[in-house]
Amino acid sequence: MGECLKTIIYADYPEQWPHLLDWVKHNLQDQQVYGALFVLRIISSKYEFKSDEDRAPIYRVIEETFPHLLNIFNKLIHIENPSLEVADHIKLICKIFWSCIYLELPRPLFDPTFFNAWMVLFLNILERPVPVEGQPEDPELRKSWGWWKTKKWVAHILNRLYTRFGDMKLQNPDNKAFAQMFQMNYAAKILECHLKLLNAIRIGEYLPDRVVNLILQYLSNSIPKNSMYSLLLPHLDVLLFEVIFPLMCFSDNDQMLWEEDPHEYVRKGYDIIEDLYSPRTASMDLVTELVRKRGKDNFPKFIQFIVGTFTRYDEAPLEQKPYRQKDGALLAVGTLCDKLRQTEPYKSELENMLVRHVFPEFSSPAGHLRAKAAWVAGQYANINFSDQTNFSKALHCVISGMRDPELPVRVDSVFALRSFIEACKNLDEIRPVLPQLLDEFFKLMNEVENEDLAFTLETIVYKFGEEISPYALGLCQNLASAFWRCIDSDNGDDETDDSGALAAVGCLRAISTILESISSLPHLYGQIEPQLLPIMRKMLTTDGQDVFEEVLEIVSYITTFSPTISLEMWSLWPLMMQTLVDWAIDFFPNILVPLHNYITRGTERYLTCKEPDYQQSLWSVVSLFMANKNIDDSDLVPAPKLIGIVLQTCKGQVDQWVEPYLRITLDRLRGAEKSSFKCLLIEVIANTFYYNAPLALGILQRFGVATEILTIWLRMLQEKKKSGVHANFKREHGKKVCILGLTSLLCLPAGQLPGEVLPPVFRALLELLVAYKDQLAEAAKAEEEEDEDDDNMDDFQTDDEDDDGDDENADETDGSTLHKLAAQAKDFRSYSDDDDYSDDDFSDDEELDTAIDEVDPFILFMDAVTAMQASDSLRFQSLTQTLDPHYQGLANNIAQHTEQRRTEIQKEQLEKQSSTTVAS
Repeated sequence: MGECLKTIIYADYPEQWPHLLDWVKHNLQDQQVYGALFVLRIISSKYEFKSDEDRAPIYRVIEETFPHLLNIFNKLIHIENPSLEVADHIKLICKIFWSCIYLELPRPLFDPTFFNAWMVLFLNILERPVPVEGQPEDPELRKSWGWWKTKKWVAHILNRLYTRFGDMKLQNPDNKAFAQMFQMNYAAKILECHLKLLNAIRIGEYLPDRVVNLILQYLSNSIPKNSMYSLLLPHLDVLLFEVIFPLMCFSDNDQMLWEEDPHEYVRKGYDIIEDLYSPRTASMDLVTELVRKRGKDNFPKFIQFIVGTFTRYDEAPLEQKPYRQKDGALLAVGTLCDKLRQTEPYKSELENMLVRHVFPEFSSPAGHLRAKAAWVAGQYANINFSDQTNFSKALHCVISGMRDPELPVRVDSVFALRSFIEACKNLDEIRPVLPQLLDEFFKLMNEVENEDLAFTLETIVYKFGEEISPYALGLCQNLASAFWRCIDSDNGDDETDDSGALAAVGCLRAISTILESISSLPHLYGQIEPQLLPIMRKMLTTDGQDVFEEVLEIVSYITTFSPTISLEMWSLWPLMMQTLVDWAIDFFPNILVPLHNYITRGTERYLTCKEPDYQQSLWSVVSLFMANKNIDDSDLVPAPKLIGIVLQTCKGQVDQWVEPYLRITLDRLRGAEKSSFKCLLIEVIANTFYYNAPLALGILQRFGVATEILTIWLRMLQEKKKSGVHANFKREHGKKVCILGLTSLLCLPAGQLPGEVLPPVFRALLELLVAYKDQLAEAAKAEEEEDEDDDNMDDFQTDDEDDDGDDENADETDGSTLHKLAAQAKDFRSYSDDDDYSDDDFSDDEELDTAIDEVDPFILFMDAVTAMQASDSLRFQSLTQTLDPHYQGLANNIAQHTEQRRTEIQKEQLEKQSSTTVAS
């Protein structure tokens, strides 16, 4: 019933159901109170995340129902020996309150009297003991018991009020008074209640994990505030050593899960959602915040306690060793790794600490300590080891851990291995065991679905590069199998567990990394392609929405580096185009890469095949999108790029498409608002001139827009910003396309190009060519300086820099960073990197390789000028004699540069011929 109501309310309230609120108010005052609260909870949840302009209906709901809610809440609080039904009513009121305050504090609550009335009730719930009678014995049922749920929701609300509305620094001037009032009247009282609740777990009483987590979050947020920290300080030692540290130690529940369901133990240990509710994670966060904000007073004290724990463990006889306390101490050391690596005297003792207190636990009889040793070693893998044998010992212990009989040890060892491989300076330590390593990987991937496994594999592949090629086929086969298992598990009944989906993404990213690593060995792609085709065919449909980007990346690699694009790969074209139309317009930039590859590397099939008709297919999609005024320009950026790719690649072979492509481009140009998108549309026109100038100009003249378009184009070329730099066509590619298009016009006979158009076209060309030459020179200089900087960094890296870890490798092997095409494919880079697009919201790519990359615009221009001089000397003289000294200087500059380019190209060709002769 609730789901039905939710569907209707979300769709129809308030427009189609205006009297629902009246029904709620009426029933809040008689026997149907629970039903009214239930409906009110649905209404409030509808507006929980709504922005200001959409929140108007909830303001009326709050104003008209909150007084009734307060009255009901007050009556419920004063019932003696309340039933569980009372707890359910209070929980619903709390959830309504939560939804209404999540984004902003409602105006009625700014009334101090009204707000205080609510706070009195919340604090009452927080302080009062939970009824003993009726509590379930089963821990899972107990934490969901109504009275504990009310305490959880109150703690949730008080945290939200404290962190969002009670913090002076976060408030605008209008709300600072409320924040000040909250700090003065309530923050300390809440802290006091929380400390009392935590004392219950200190003496062995029950407190649900979620409540503990929320309380520790409140305490963490209190640490930076001087007034709150002064209240916390007297309790801090007891809190740290008798509450926080025990929560960090291995527990009975951990032991039970380790023994009964190791897979679930692993899942919970690496689940971000579990971290949000975990007392252990909240304890680690509190310790981290304490040493970060109040380290002077607390860091040495806490480390001394940890050292004492290590000492007691070392001194205890084998049968009495406090394994669980040692586990907590190792967790603390790993948690504080950043602080310890930066702070003397601890920084100098880290290697000794690892040797004395971590390495011995690799052979501990307690499995959880073997796992923790691997994890801690991974945290410190990139410190500067004074004795390299200690690094080697840790690395080999971690590798051995991958064969441990206990699953959690194997998993933690794999994750630690990633850090060691990133930090490893001599890969010879790993090369001999690489085949066995990969075998262990896939045994583990058959047991556990976790994206971090794939990330570690990515790191290995990235580090070893081409050396991975002998294993590439096997790796991709195993990853493909693991992918299907993950997808199958993700289709199970448990909708809340998305570990399968995340692991599936990890598998695909690892496959991409392998495909990148073998880019210089194109013959391998033909062997790997059949293993991946079923994934591509299945996931380039609606079924693949969660992994669509990753699958497109795989398609891009294969179509870029495979010696030829197979018929099986061509069969993916219709799938991509249909999906693009159905729902995937957000992925248009990603689809552009394989489409570019199909057209440029499989030109003959693109032009000749009629079943399917790829040319018609492309036209259908591009024209559909370009004609749709509801699609924003920023989503259409790949469309004009595709038209340009076709015109440049298929020069002289697609005459029939020039007019339709020009028509949709002109239609879109009339409504284009952003100058960046206008540039792309003008580039389509430039490409049509380069493709066939007489044909394109004739079409524009027939449309009656030739003069208008040329005027717009030339004006955009001249337009400058206040700083004096050109406002349009600032990318190298944009300039080059314009140069080729305008030069093609220059080549037209006098009768075809109006005489008054020639001088401005010629002047625009001279300016463009000089600007293009300067931009190429700047780019070359920047690249040279970047290479020098890289060399200098390699030569002069200090020990301190080593100590901070191999940041470059860490970045490169991060899952999100690896999500790219190889440099040879000229993968997408943000337009924001280019001044041309820095003022716009477009986030897209640099131009992909096309046929015009082989064309030298300077030589093309000078050949056109020479041809004009030879064929129509009067026209040439008329054109050059009207140039002022500025443009004459530009012309001389271009002439000299063109001769230099001719010499360079001739030299390159001779060197190429020479190398070919030697090779043969």
